[in-house]
Amino acid sequence: MEKQLSLEEIQNFEGKYPKQLWMLFLTEMWERFCFYGMRGILTIFMVGQLTLTDKEANLKYGAIQAFVYAFTFIGGIFADKILGFKKSLFFGGITMVLGNLLIAVSPHDFFYLGITLSIIGTGFFKPNISSMVGELYHEHDGRRDAGFSLFYSGINIGAFLGGILCVYLGKYHSWSYAFLASAIVMIIGLVTFVFTKKHLGPIGNSPLLNLTVTKRRIREVAVYIGSLLSIPLIFIMVKDTDYTDAFMYTIGPLAMIYFLYEVYRAGDWVAQKKLIAAFIFILFYLFFNAFFEQSGGSLNLFAENNLHHHLLSLPMDPNFINNSANSLFVIVFSPIVGILWIAMYKRKIEPNTVIKFGIGFLFLALAFYVFYYTRFFANAQGVTSLNVFTVAYLIITFGELCLGPIGMSIVTKLSPKPLYGMMMGLWFLASAYGQYAAGIFGADMSTDDNNASLLVKLQAYTDGYKHLAIYALVCGILLIVASPLIRKLMADVK
Repeated sequence: MEKQLSLEEIQNFEGKYPKQLWMLFLTEMWERFCFYGMRGILTIFMVGQLTLTDKEANLKYGAIQAFVYAFTFIGGIFADKILGFKKSLFFGGITMVLGNLLIAVSPHDFFYLGITLSIIGTGFFKPNISSMVGELYHEHDGRRDAGFSLFYSGINIGAFLGGILCVYLGKYHSWSYAFLASAIVMIIGLVTFVFTKKHLGPIGNSPLLNLTVTKRRIREVAVYIGSLLSIPLIFIMVKDTDYTDAFMYTIGPLAMIYFLYEVYRAGDWVAQKKLIAAFIFILFYLFFNAFFEQSGGSLNLFAENNLHHHLLSLPMDPNFINNSANSLFVIVFSPIVGILWIAMYKRKIEPNTVIKFGIGFLFLALAFYVFYYTRFFANAQGVTSLNVFTVAYLIITFGELCLGPIGMSIVTKLSPKPLYGMMMGLWFLASAYGQYAAGIFGADMSTDDNNASLLVKLQAYTDGYKHLAIYALVCGILLIVASPLIRKLMADVK
């Protein structure tokens, strides 16, 4: 039998990246293809095929995305306490495959049931692969940020491919093909992970290895059964967004109580301050997502209805741009931004992590002002420039690059190892509330009447984007002003 790698052997790697990172990169890439492929078609499918209004589609989009990320909090806890990252990830992947296959069979009949399975699956998959990336590095390994940046590029390659292919298959061929494509790439991701597991050593193993096999399996099976028993509840809440409100008003306070309990248990004041700092980053990540995640909601419908089908005189479906431009720009510009940070570091002028977060919000504010400014390029029918719209996505990308790649990394740096899963779960729970807020923002700037003129829709959406620009600007200024205090909480973590 092949000797299992020890954690020390994995973490004492030579070069810039551990070899395991490349395999986790590929696994995550295909999962993100599946996720972003579906994200890119949700609202246009619900409006075009399920005949929902723009307002209803935005609310349901926010609810679906909120449940996806809320389940990552639950999945992170179960992985920490019972399953371990490896089993949690595999169970999540299988559930996602089944959800997509179910929708592919009959998109109109099984949409909500398939989405429910995908919600559960993503919850068990997403936080745990990020946690495994964090464990590839020693606590103070300076290469960790570079590793998360590479991992982040894998996310965006998958998002770019899924954002184009699923929209293309759904709009121009068959919605069944779009969901089938998501299922197929998820299977590829799972197969990749199966071959990855043997190289991960103890990373991701069950935390209950001290128990007998029988006791451990009983607890693991209970998690699987409990997750499947939640299907009817999630199904109801996704179909009726009034129930979503009740759920979100409940899970947030419970998560806060659990987090404060873990902070209290940490005992050491320095560790407690670091956890508080991590929570501040998580809170502002919630705000960032509330603005940024208009991409899958209001901006998707804006692209569908209010944009010209030409980019620099070339024929182009605006939804291709909306669902893939950001990912493409991240792939192209993330190395450049990384080089810029290194150059600034050598000259001792690199902004600290808190300032980078603040700068990210300032870019976000500018991008939404450009989205608002598209109204001044519109024709009499309310159709406006795809070129200006694309420029806004270029700006939004620089905001994301200031925040996204370092966000997960800084949370793992500030968190004690036993709480990695929970803290990554909180990171994604913040995404859940951000998605939920994004749906509400999108609904507020939408019209109830699908027969409203394009000019009316243009004015409503762009007014909303102007307000989001102001909110993002306020968040950015707050972070920059409060950076000295937050840096003190972070202690020795850079």
